[in-house]
Amino acid sequence: MASPRLLIVTPEITYLPEGMGNLANHMTAKAGGLADVSAALVASLYGRGVDVHVALPNYRTMFNRHIGTFISRQLDIYRSKLPTDRIHLAEDRCFYYRDKVYHNHAAENFKLSVVFQREVINNILPRVKPDLVHCNDWMTGLIPAVTRRLNIPTLFTIHNIHSMQATLAQIEDLGIDAAQFWPYLYYDHPPADYEETRESNAVDFILSGIFSSTMINTVSPTFLAEVVRGQHPFIKDKIRYEVSTKYHSGAAQGILNSPDPHFDPRIDEMLPKNYGPNTHAEGKAVNKQQLQRHLGLVEDPEAPLFFWPSRLDPVQKGCQLLGEVLWDVLQRYAEQRLQIAVIANGPYQENLKDMVRRGSLHRRMAVAPFEEGLSHLGYAGADFLFMPSSFEPCGLPQMIGPIYGTLPVAHDTGGIHDTVRHLSIGNNSGNGFLFEVHDGAGLRWAIDQAMQFYRLPREMRETQLRRIMSQSRHQFNQAKTAEKYIDIYRKLLGIQKKK
Repeated sequence: MASPRLLIVTPEITYLPEGMGNLANHMTAKAGGLADVSAALVASLYGRGVDVHVALPNYRTMFNRHIGTFISRQLDIYRSKLPTDRIHLAEDRCFYYRDKVYHNHAAENFKLSVVFQREVINNILPRVKPDLVHCNDWMTGLIPAVTRRLNIPTLFTIHNIHSMQATLAQIEDLGIDAAQFWPYLYYDHPPADYEETRESNAVDFILSGIFSSTMINTVSPTFLAEVVRGQHPFIKDKIRYEVSTKYHSGAAQGILNSPDPHFDPRIDEMLPKNYGPNTHAEGKAVNKQQLQRHLGLVEDPEAPLFFWPSRLDPVQKGCQLLGEVLWDVLQRYAEQRLQIAVIANGPYQENLKDMVRRGSLHRRMAVAPFEEGLSHLGYAGADFLFMPSSFEPCGLPQMIGPIYGTLPVAHDTGGIHDTVRHLSIGNNSGNGFLFEVHDGAGLRWAIDQAMQFYRLPREMRETQLRRIMSQSRHQFNQAKTAEKYIDIYRKLLGIQKKK
């Protein structure tokens, strides 16, 4: 893989919210999105000697924020791992003064997407002359049609099943000459000819990416299987059909994402006290106290602490289930002094805040806006974390948590199914607590399971946590993720893997 030239096209330098397009889509510093995955993949590939290039928008304002921010650190990953001639920034004023990647209005996101792709198509592709292109999500969905016309093999990665539609006229008005590749795009209905299609037949961006790419992948094997089976009603039939077509022809694969290596309590610079598998009891006690103090919770090292780490989106993340069981759980476990720390943004945040106010729960439950450092403290100080997603293309919190000795209470779906096994003390196996039916009763049952574990003798708990932390650090490994992508690249380029 030393000679072929790879171009990775990613629209993001920060976290990608799963529910792209709704009002909760704020630029946050939460690790676990497309930016983290792209940065880590680029770094891993370059470290293996791959001739890798990356194309992304030139977000000047965000790039120039003070060096301590997460965004600057993400750009530093690219800059430190790649020579400057490997980083190709799409230049346009619409990127320069932005303070977040996505806008709350679809029309603005459409413009950002097309302008980015215009620069990739018109300037970056001719300059890089790649042998292989790797595109990511709907914001790059037009590019596989161009690479197909140019006979460049292309991988299209689906991080989220969300899309955008626009006519060829709207696309061309922003500077892309779609007449050159229009037959390779995916339309609302079968196109008759270019002129008829141009004004009235909408192009679907993510479907175009799936349809025109040589190969696709989702970011977990189980989510791919769920899409093919038609398990999620919100996924359009056309998307399911195109993904299934790729899958049954051997051109689709699920590759599980992995957390950034900085998510490691032994080296995490954001923690007041670092710790590892053999020192987790002492380390967690210090971090828990700091977290409780910061959030205004009762400072109690023996209190079981549950952490909500992901965006508060009731459509996907299941936060409404927490709202449904909240009163009952806090009441039933009052004697055990159970606490809940929510460190997340999203549309359901005000609902939870209102519950805290009405119940005067401030000393037992805190709802705080997302901050990168506070989130790291949440992983380190909590005992359990919530991941009751109704669907999950991948998810990273359920992988990060066990590395920190924080066990997931999660719904068995998608990427969660691929990464969480129900804890069995007798078999000395598992890393969390899974429930199968997505409702309040299911979540309540899983919380009960977590509390049973918490009430075990300390030595028994600590033995399991040492095992889980050690295993998780090796299991959720970016080197493994990168190797799977390299295998796909070899396949697309017709290169045999060395034995």
